[in-house]
Amino acid sequence: MRLGLFGLFVMSTLDSSFLVLPFGNDLLLIALVSSNRDSWIWMAYVLVSAIGSVIGVLVVDIIMRKAGEKGLERFVKPKRVEKLKAKLENKAGVTVFVATLIPPPFPFTPVVMTASALQSPRGQMLTAVFLGRLLRFGIEGLLALYFGRQMIAFLNSDVVTYFVYALIGIAIVLSTLSLLRWLKRN
Repeated sequence: MRLGLFGLFVMSTLDSSFLVLPFGNDLLLIALVSSNRDSWIWMAYVLVSAIGSVIGVLVVDIIMRKAGEKGLERFVKPKRVEKLKAKLENKAGVTVFVATLIPPPFPFTPVVMTASALQSPRGQMLTAVFLGRLLRFGIEGLLALYFGRQMIAFLNSDVVTYFVYALIGIAIVLSTLSLLRWLKRN
């Protein structure tokens, strides 16, 4: 929270890359918007979150385009690849857009990885990510504005504190496993 826009940008970028930060970006966005309800900065928070997400996806895209379909099998199970292939062949932009809207535990990164490995048009994919995340974070921002005081009270509760600690633990474990798996195969 202390890092404001920069912290939100970093969290968004990491969340959309290979690292696993379930709800981290969403909760930070809600907390920042809720604590700054009287200004228009909430729009900057939403925009920075969407831009950070696009940059995280670009990192994944660059790596997966080089890895190709063969390298994709290292990260995504073959059954999931086949399902995603069918959806991405004709409707890559729509599939990626829908994937950006769905919150965790939906596997957003495998969709992006598969689209990149299958050489879906980069511009179309990044535009879909930007528009989808802008819509999702915009809705979250508006809800945080409307329910701001209740959200702050809820976010300051012990239940949320323990939930955040659990998410941090899960994020560390899953991110470590993801990085180890990636390093092991390279």
